[in-house]
Amino acid sequence: MSEAVLSSQLEDIQSKLDAISAELDAARRQREEMRELRDDLTLIAKDVFQSAVIEMEDIAPFVQTGDFLHLIKKILRNTNNINEAISKLESTMDFVEDWRPIGKELFNDGLEKLDEFDRKGYFTFLKEVFAIVDNVVTHYSPEDVRLLAENIVVIMETVKSLTQPDMLDAINNALAVYQSLDTKDLEEYSIWKALRELRTPEMKRGLGFIITFLKNVSQERPNLQLT
Repeated sequence: MSEAVLSSQLEDIQSKLDAISAELDAARRQREEMRELRDDLTLIAKDVFQSAVIEMEDIAPFVQTGDFLHLIKKILRNTNNINEAISKLESTMDFVEDWRPIGKELFNDGLEKLDEFDRKGYFTFLKEVFAIVDNVVTHYSPEDVRLLAENIVVIMETVKSLTQPDMLDAINNALAVYQSLDTKDLEEYSIWKALRELRTPEMKRGLGFIITFLKNVSQERPNLQLT
């Protein structure tokens, strides 16, 4: 065997030995790291165990050893229910996440609508309405309110009758006539002039209306007493 071949084989053997040495060094470092990790975990576990023992001493009078086993059994028996509850919770979270943009949009629309109501004076109007209600509450007694409740149907019927077109026309005409009168410069009538006026067609129709009205009122309320 030539010297060159022998030298090549020796170099190959040396490289393999170097590789083996490197692997051994890596394995040694790994063992040292694992040993250090084990020592650290042992210390941590010891501290956790001691802390758990101290905490368990506080609840020891209230817990029996079998309670933990019973709890574990119950958890295992209800595994499907727990999984179903978790699935529902996940579905709920997904639903909330999906509706979050919609809720935000609805909230913004609500704020815009409230701002619109504020600009139109709704809130000012409601404030004044509350002031009216407050005045009514402070002015009228509970007995007055009770009487109002008992007679609200009659009052509403009266208002309904007053709001009929013919009744509104009559009231409007009466107001128009009153407004056209000059109450500060009324013509004076003597008895004879008044008697002459009673013979005019206008006064006859007026007297006829008054007499017919009073007769109808008396027929509707036969027990009515005029004071």
